[in-house]
Amino acid sequence: MDELTIPQEFDPEQFVTVARFEDPMEAQMAKGLLETAGFECFLQGENANQLLSSAFRARLMVHRVDETEARGLLEGIPEDGGER
Repeated sequence: MDELTIPQEFDPEQFVTVARFEDPMEAQMAKGLLETAGFECFLQGENANQLLSSAFRARLMVHRVDETEARGLLEGIPEDGGER
């Protein structure tokens, strides 16, 4: 899935934010980690993040049912001042 594309079947009730990133490269690395593990995920706000610096953070989103396991995988990634 392209990182700039929100799934067509996107339902905000079915997806949750598992991490927020100021650094687009770290956001992509975390997304890649989850995709490699088999999770459907996407980044929301990545372009706004690049344009507006720390005013907005890219949000890494996964299906609600995958939240706990996805957060567990992301625990090993150093934080960039963002939120998990």
